[in-house]
Amino acid sequence: MMATAAKALMVRDLRLLWRRRGDALQPALFALLVVVLFALALGAEPGTLAKVAPAVLWLVILLAGLLGLESLFRGDAEDGTLDQWMLAPVPLAWLVLVRTFMHWATTVLPLLVATPFLAELLHLPHVQLPVLMASLALGTPLLSLLGAVVAALTVGMRGSGILVALLALPLYVPVLVFGAGSVAAAAQGLDPGGALLLLGAGLVLALVLAPLAAAAALRIALS
Repeated sequence: MMATAAKALMVRDLRLLWRRRGDALQPALFALLVVVLFALALGAEPGTLAKVAPAVLWLVILLAGLLGLESLFRGDAEDGTLDQWMLAPVPLAWLVLVRTFMHWATTVLPLLVATPFLAELLHLPHVQLPVLMASLALGTPLLSLLGAVVAALTVGMRGSGILVALLALPLYVPVLVFGAGSVAAAAQGLDPGGALLLLGAGLVLALVLAPLAAAAALRIALS
């Protein structure tokens, strides 16, 4: 039953994404534009760009993930889909988890695929790329789960784009610090394993608690 519900929700989200495929390209275009602007602002010196590349890439992907956060559940609330979720014979937290995964897969995963190209633009040393990719693979799903809780809390508010960002960014700061810090540690010859383990522990904790918290917030918002 849960697998069937997840498959139906994924197919529906993919169909909606195909209808608005122009909007789906916005995070990738935003990331490319910001990276190019950083490169132009800091000059063409490879050494200078290489020093800030991990932090810039992490910040770019974090901000790109915020673009579609407000609409994560808003469309479902407006067309009555959330009411059907409440009545479905599967846990609401499971549907929230599937929707969050689809948001990550359609918004952030393409950015992860493009990260090696963006890293080349910023002259990131190749030896640091595996650590950067590992930190993004652990950190970006954690960001999406935290963002889902914030989106659920504000689903009943109109024009809450700025509010979503203000609530989400303080939660994102520790993930950004450990994610970019792991690459900085690797650049200094230190072991990045501690920061990566903390990101992994945070991801496991969020996988358990974030869908439950978001489901409770949705119930409160629709009651």
